Amino acid sequence: MTKSILHIDASARRASSVTRDLSKDVVARLDGDVVTRDLFDAPPHMSESWIGANFTPEADRTDAQKELLALSDKLIEEVKAADVLVIGIPVYNFTIPTNLKAWVDMICRAGITFRYTEAGPEGLLTGKRAILVAATGGTPVGSEIDFATTYMRHILGFVGITDVQVVAADRLSVDAEGSIAAAKEQVAKLAA
Repeated sequence: MTKSILHIDASARRASSVTRDLSKDVVARLDGDVVTRDLFDAPPHMSESWIGANFTPEADRTDAQKELLALSDKLIEEVKAADVLVIGIPVYNFTIPTNLKAWVDMICRAGITFRYTEAGPEGLLTGKRAILVAATGGTPVGSEIDFATTYMRHILGFVGITDVQVVAADRLSVDAEGSIAAAKEQVAKLAA
């Protein structure tokens, strides 16, 4: 069965980006139909009008409100269609870049990707796998100061994606060559 892969690049660097290079390696290892979403040109941040449109019942939305939600709808459809998400995450100032946060805000919509129940929130995007490809200058991935991969694990779990792996090229400022080599070994061990 051919997999559908959604490859998301969030680096502000198009050239010499560790996350772009490593996430391409991950995608090549997985073998499937690939849709790439490059966040170099970031999705818009939420606005008061966008929030108003989102909380207006679908049947009551104006054409202008539908237009405001069109990109969000498209991004959600990309995630729904994917079996595997490969997300390149450069860690900037201990967390994810703002363009990736804007993407998160566009795909986290009550009633569509999650819902509230008496038992708490329930993710609606189940049965998917995610591979986070993180690169940091000095932050150890998984440490108490890593607010990027821990945040993305939480967000993905919130929308129902709980099978999450991390490929880390961390502490590049300390040992770039060793860190990239270790990340490439992690990629080589990924199950297709």
